[in-house]
Amino acid sequence: MTPHLPKPCVKLFPKSKMTEFISKKQAKLIFFFTLTALLLLFAPYLGHAVSLPTITFGVDNADSPKQVSNAIQVLLLLTILSVAPAILLMTTCFTRIVIVLGFVRQAMGTQNMPPTQVILGLSLFLTFFVMSPTINKINSEALQPYMNEKIDQQEALEKALKPMREFMFSQVREDELALLTEIAMDREPTDSVDVPTMTLIPAFMLSELKRAFQMGFMIYIPFLVIDMIVASILMSMGMMMLPPVIISMPFKLLLFVLVDGWGLVVGSLIKSFG
Repeated sequence: MTPHLPKPCVKLFPKSKMTEFISKKQAKLIFFFTLTALLLLFAPYLGHAVSLPTITFGVDNADSPKQVSNAIQVLLLLTILSVAPAILLMTTCFTRIVIVLGFVRQAMGTQNMPPTQVILGLSLFLTFFVMSPTINKINSEALQPYMNEKIDQQEALEKALKPMREFMFSQVREDELALLTEIAMDREPTDSVDVPTMTLIPAFMLSELKRAFQMGFMIYIPFLVIDMIVASILMSMGMMMLPPVIISMPFKLLLFVLVDGWGLVVGSLIKSFG
């Protein structure tokens, strides 16, 4: 006679009950760890009240010319800070890089691929890569001595401006520089020191735009040839209603990948700064 065995323990907990039990247990564990993390985070503030800073804005009548001057200085400073990143980028290689990468995307006809954020991010990192010698020189000759209080603010600005002017003079074209100096200056400069920075920056930007459009033209040629070949084949087959761009885009992507297009474009961009 076989002894009476108890039923398996699994049957004491049906599947739905077991799932509910496990989920409740997991929820308790999550709540416990979350509460512990919050206590550890705010432990230093539990003994006293947490004080939050307040910011007060006010508009009062100016009682003296000094107060008016201070208010104007604050407004000018905020205005300059809002456009300072754009001014700094225009004095670097960012203009040429971002325009050429934009031409690559338009030539391939991939609409928004790669996205604008990716192109801007790649352009910024390539800018830092190309400008690293200039940035290191500014850091060692101007920023660090100023932070160590070895030089004053005016001298630091002059020393920081010198490497930037050297970089812009190395990339500016003579035609653009001559055009801007003829318009802005009364006499012809005899040396690079005689060229003001406000004249050098627009001449440098014009040179960067010209080089970027020249490189964009060279990038467009192979993709244009593919579009023309595909369009002629479609017309010979009588498929005139089918847009050639739809058929040519995979071939352009295949060509771009096979020749390592991104490596060629980025390498040519970096080498163009010599």
